[in-house]
Amino acid sequence: MSEPAKVIRLDRRRFVQGLAASALLAPSMAHAQSARVPRVGYVGVIANPNPNSESFEQGLKDAGYIPGQNVVIEYRAAEGRMERIPPLVDEVVKLKVDVIFASAPPVIVAALKATRTIPVIGVDLESDPVASGFVQSLARPGGNFTGFFLDAPELGGKLLQLLQEAVPRLRRVAVLWHAPVAELLFRATQEAARTARLTLLSMPIGAPEELGDAVARAARERTQGLVVLSSPMFFFNRVRIADLALKHRLPAITLFTQFPEVGLLMAYGPNFPDMFRRAGAYVARVLGGTKPADLPVERPSRFDMVINLKTAKALGLTLPQFLRARADRLIE
Repeated sequence: MSEPAKVIRLDRRRFVQGLAASALLAPSMAHAQSARVPRVGYVGVIANPNPNSESFEQGLKDAGYIPGQNVVIEYRAAEGRMERIPPLVDEVVKLKVDVIFASAPPVIVAALKATRTIPVIGVDLESDPVASGFVQSLARPGGNFTGFFLDAPELGGKLLQLLQEAVPRLRRVAVLWHAPVAELLFRATQEAARTARLTLLSMPIGAPEELGDAVARAARERTQGLVVLSSPMFFFNRVRIADLALKHRLPAITLFTQFPEVGLLMAYGPNFPDMFRRAGAYVARVLGGTKPADLPVERPSRFDMVINLKTAKALGLTLPQFLRARADRLIE
């Protein structure tokens, strides 16, 4: 046999072997190509990335879901404009995401209007999930939704108690709340004020443009402190609220622990990184096959107190040592 003929036969043999191997590999390759990476629709009020969304991603990672590798997160943010939330929710529904994460009450409402089939996990600091019709019960939600909610009565009383400890002369307190979003929390705070024999000035507002007049009114009516209740709108406008409180020399407290970072006196509220990390873990469980109906509604398990000592000094307040000692963080 000539050398060229031998080479040709060997090449043919390799070619046939290659075809056979390709035929064997084809089904597994086709399966790999058809395997769908799960998608999560994350709809919020503030732009991403932010500390809450980073904690949410960490909860997914802890469960083995790595964004960009084996899970895709479709982020949408209203950036403080509440009217944008329903269209953003509709966007992620049309993408046929596997789970929607609703990071605020208006997002939960919009998501449950948009779909009763796609699982929804939410974080809500203002609503009663049963009274609002989001779930059938805390232990057995029963539908396509579950999430994390505050115990409003307990928190309303705690905010007033801490403000009284910081301002011993406190007799009249103004309460800034977003109507109708925080009505449940306002009613709880109103009842706690009654119990504590405090005169309460209600300041419901519906838009950011009303903030200046509301805080100025609190100062005019000689209130000695300000309670800022939960609202995505308030969180988005936290710098302005802190500036207004300082301008009108009002010691103020809120449940958002990020407010003292921008100048508000005090905050006592849920540890947001922990809560959003746990929400990420809930989403991971749904991606793994668990139904929201089988995941009980949870309360935040960790609460933090933050005090801005620079603001206390600017207000002429001498905070008692026992209050400073209880703070998880002091801003100096």
